[in-house]
Amino acid sequence: MPYAPDVMGVFHRATITPSKADVIATWIPTQPWGPSGDAAIEVIGAYRFDDPENRVGMETHLVTADGVLFQVPLTYRDGPVDGAGEALVTEMEHSELGTRWVYDGLRDERYVLMLAAVTMTGQGEALGMAVYEGRWHIAPTNVRIQGGGWGLDRVPVDGFELVGDTPDGATLRNDRFELSFLRRPRVGPRPPIGLTASWDGQAEPVVLAEARER
Repeated sequence: MPYAPDVMGVFHRATITPSKADVIATWIPTQPWGPSGDAAIEVIGAYRFDDPENRVGMETHLVTADGVLFQVPLTYRDGPVDGAGEALVTEMEHSELGTRWVYDGLRDERYVLMLAAVTMTGQGEALGMAVYEGRWHIAPTNVRIQGGGWGLDRVPVDGFELVGDTPDGATLRNDRFELSFLRRPRVGPRPPIGLTASWDGQAEPVVLAEARER
């Protein structure tokens, strides 16, 4: 049985139906920014955020299709979110946690809050941990992210609204910042305030997101 993350990077040895790979392969071809329906989708890995309230699982999957890299942000909740029906991707059954409601991360305010925070500071990435045969083990991902660029000033990272969504990326704004999320990440240096990733076989950084003051 594969490991499956709950919130705060705690993993369970669990069976998930449908699998995350199947959810992604079914959902992203239906999105304006996604690949064609007959494209073969390969999952590279994922990175995760911690939820400050320890309630919502947040995971961003990196996949390729037709030679194009996509990032697919998903959240996992223990109940439906009122008024968020259009953001619902699917329901899945988790053998340890029961029914999980899976949402498009960019339409889940908790994911966007943590995306902004991690992009600006580099803090808040979840460390994967699992208990196996009575001992704690790390459950690392091959995707390594790096964020930062903001100073020590305290600023709000909530209240973002999605104001644009194209095949290349999505734009979100609150009263002070504009946050750009690349649906199709590109190779390049980390922006002045931004988030990048690398993984086995991809030594050069890939830009995932960028924040700037308005």
